[in-house]
Amino acid sequence: MTRRQYFTAGFKDGIPICLGYIAVSFTFGIMAKKVGISIFDAVLISLTNVTSAGQFAGLSLIASTASYIEMAITQLIINLRYCLMSFSLSQKLEKGVSNGHRLAVAFGVTDEIFGVSASQEGRISPWYNYGVMCVAIPGWTLGTLAGAVSGSLLPDFLVSALSVAIYGMFLAVIIPPAKKNRAVLGVVIGAMAVSTLFAVVPVLNKVSTGFVIIITTLLVAGLAAHFCPVEEKETEEKEAAN
Repeated sequence: MTRRQYFTAGFKDGIPICLGYIAVSFTFGIMAKKVGISIFDAVLISLTNVTSAGQFAGLSLIASTASYIEMAITQLIINLRYCLMSFSLSQKLEKGVSNGHRLAVAFGVTDEIFGVSASQEGRISPWYNYGVMCVAIPGWTLGTLAGAVSGSLLPDFLVSALSVAIYGMFLAVIIPPAKKNRAVLGVVIGAMAVSTLFAVVPVLNKVSTGFVIIITTLLVAGLAAHFCPVEEKETEEKEAAN
């Protein structure tokens, strides 16, 4: 396949991702405006980060006036999975790809873009990823712009109502896998329990939002990895089934 063919294939595969990103980033734009971030800054954040979980967590930290250290550690923990995805994707790229192309591809690694790239048969060209990125990233950015503009124009009561959408999105993400997998259900319940303790226990409720996120993530993820490890044989069987 030529570069153009790879790019076109990636662009087509990126359209569904783009549509999904617009819906989610619209909510981010509304919430960003709600915590006092300007439209320009909200759009710049989405354009340069492209990470839904990291950006939403960042809004919480900004709203609570968290320190830069809390922000840095939180973003590192939340986005560390992209490092692992990039390791995997680097082995998927065709041989002879320059470091410049690898860095460019790594910038656009998200859960969804990694998913469509890893699902391709054989090795892929970086131009496939560029095709996906060229439609997915603008979708994420434009959705943020639309949300931030709406947050500026709509009345406060309507903005508050629309900002609830993030909680609906969160439920839509966790409920299906939690029904199928007890380990996922345990992680969800564990995270809720730990967060509740930090909210109601007299000493713990003094801990800042940033460190609550960090401690909860490390504690629950560590316990899940210890008590509910994914066996190598089980992983191979799932890959074979797919």
